[in-house]
Amino acid sequence: MIGIILYRPEKPANLGNIMRTCVATNVKLFVIGPLSFDFDDKSLKRAGMDYIDELDYEYFKDFTEFDKKFFNKNIYYVTRYSKNIYSEGNYSNIVDDIYFMFGRESTGIPHDILRKNIDKTIRIPMAASARSLNLSNSVAIVLFEALRQQKYSGLATREEIKGEDYLLNEEEIKNEEN
Repeated sequence: MIGIILYRPEKPANLGNIMRTCVATNVKLFVIGPLSFDFDDKSLKRAGMDYIDELDYEYFKDFTEFDKKFFNKNIYYVTRYSKNIYSEGNYSNIVDDIYFMFGRESTGIPHDILRKNIDKTIRIPMAASARSLNLSNSVAIVLFEALRQQKYSGLATREEIKGEDYLLNEEEIKNEEN
């Protein structure tokens, strides 16, 4: 299993986008609070659309509660301070659980947590003058690298809803409907 861990996210729209991404990829989401908004927030629901009703997630009131359950888990910490590039990691094992933690939009993951886990930190390369990428984009970038390495196990790799050859047959289907 792949899990996404968010340390105290600040923007409901980012959380909604990440929720939607997790549902679309069959990934469990773990949210560490406290949060400055409710799960009923309008922008969170707008970004997550109707997908969030299907979300598999766990909420922890604070890091202490989270750490009691996750203290020995295989967690990668995504931070600009790492020397390790995310795409160079090996996430191909589909048997063992793997987790990726992302920090707050404004401050990231607390530095004391990063220092304790320095060998498990990873970064997304970007321009030297850039401080960060959008949180939901960062989650998607790292998550899809892990999914790629796992050969998109359990995910559809062709169009299932309208049919594999929909584009080739679209005009014929429209003519039949009329």
